[in-house]
This record gives sequence, structure tokens and C-alpha cells, in this order.
Amino acid sequence: MMTDVLLMLAVAVIAAFFWQLRQMAEQARLFADKECQKQNVQLLAFAQESARPSIGGHSGLCWKTKYLLEFSTDGINQFRAHIWMHGKRVTKIQWPIFPEPEWHQAPTAKGSIGGSCGGGASKGNCSSGRCR
Repeated sequence: MMTDVLLMLAVAVIAAFFWQLRQMAEQARLFADKECQKQNVQLLAFAQESARPSIGGHSGLCWKTKYLLEFSTDGINQFRAHIWMHGKRVTKIQWPIFPEPEWHQAPTAKGSIGGSCGGGASKGNCSSGRCR
């Protein structure tokens, strides 16, 4: 009788940890999608590299995980980045050095820094995408 209760409790704990890992993976995947959009790169693959139990986070016992994301800047070359999480919080993202997308494929700037006039040029200094 007591062993049945302990066995059921162990199964429930394992299921809870599995559920927490799945939630973390979903959250990390959404984060990876958003970061790839910001970098103007194509996300090719996403996978969990490692997971280990850790004390901390909101619930006391949680996971420290590392995810691998593979991406491409031109559809031919492939690069790897890593995302680290502690619980449901992203703690670090590491991008490799990769070439900028071609200018005709690059996103347009949405601020006063960057864009077709170079770093920091104001909009008043631009005419038809050229700097004065």
C-alpha cells in the first residue's frame, strides 16, 4: 500500500518536471523566433542541448537548460547560436559572428540610428536613401 503511494508520487513528480521542461522549450522557441526576426535571419532548427535540475526560480526547484538554434542569413550558410534559461527566464543568448544579409534583403531602420544613412544620421540628412 505504501509503495503504491510512493510510486504514484514519483510518477507525478516526474510528469511535473517533464511538463515544466516542455513549457520552457515552448517559451525558448518563441524567444528564438523573435530574436531571429530581429536579426533578419531564417531559423532552421531548434533543439534542447542540455537540462539539469537547479534550485531557484519561482517554484524553488526548476531546470537550467541550454538550447541550440541553427539559422541562416542567406539560405545557404548555416550558423549556430545558444540560449540559456533558468526556469522560465532567458539568462543568456550567444550569437556567433555572421555576415549581414544583403542590402536589398536588409530590413529598413525604424529609428534615428542606423538605416540607409549610416549610424546616427538624422532623417533630415537623407534624400532618397543617400546621405548628403
